[in-house]
Amino acid sequence: MSQFSRIEVAQAMKNTGFIPLFFHSDIELGKNILKTCYEGGARLLEFTSRGDFAHEVFAELNKFAIKYLPEMILGVGSVTDAAAASLYMQLGANFVVTPVLREDIAIVCNRRKVLWSAGCGSLTEIAKAEELGCEIVKLFPGGTYGPDFVKAIKAPQPWTSIMPTGGVSNTYENLKSWFDAGVTCVGLGSNLISNDILKNKDFDLLRTKIADTVEIIKSLKEK
Repeated sequence: MSQFSRIEVAQAMKNTGFIPLFFHSDIELGKNILKTCYEGGARLLEFTSRGDFAHEVFAELNKFAIKYLPEMILGVGSVTDAAAASLYMQLGANFVVTPVLREDIAIVCNRRKVLWSAGCGSLTEIAKAEELGCEIVKLFPGGTYGPDFVKAIKAPQPWTSIMPTGGVSNTYENLKSWFDAGVTCVGLGSNLISNDILKNKDFDLLRTKIADTVEIIKSLKEK
């Protein structure tokens, strides 16, 4: 069962402004990544379900987070069907992110009152996702559409909350362009938790990058 309600998760996404994303099959490495992100100031993390037995890794990471990182909201991404969403929710996923809009996933997540974020690429998909109860839609791949797309969507639908993922970096210029356009938060993958960081286990560098991202977004939100 999830530790955080969908309202708490949505509020944390809005307040924090970003979600680190990563996948690795090494459980101990994953625990260190979680701990480092937490120490840097991140309060959400999306574990992308992209490898064999990924659910087993997630289960151990979530147990670790519940025991040692009480404010960390761990969710799962790259979920492509309702069965996978249900499995991860049984393992305590606090939110579910999908690369596409899937009504079957909406149904199982809504039944358990778990926040889900659907990958959308058009105003029609976004409107449909919101009709199905999606609080924060995922713009994917974000880099393909860009901040101007967000501005265009927000014009007729200022109530829409958008999280671009893919092609987003943690530089001041890039983040400013997205938040100026009106995003609620951003998803940061390999531009934040890079393959080099994972390979070299450079947790000090990651902690610094997370802390810098927290400060950049805080400054942008205060303007």
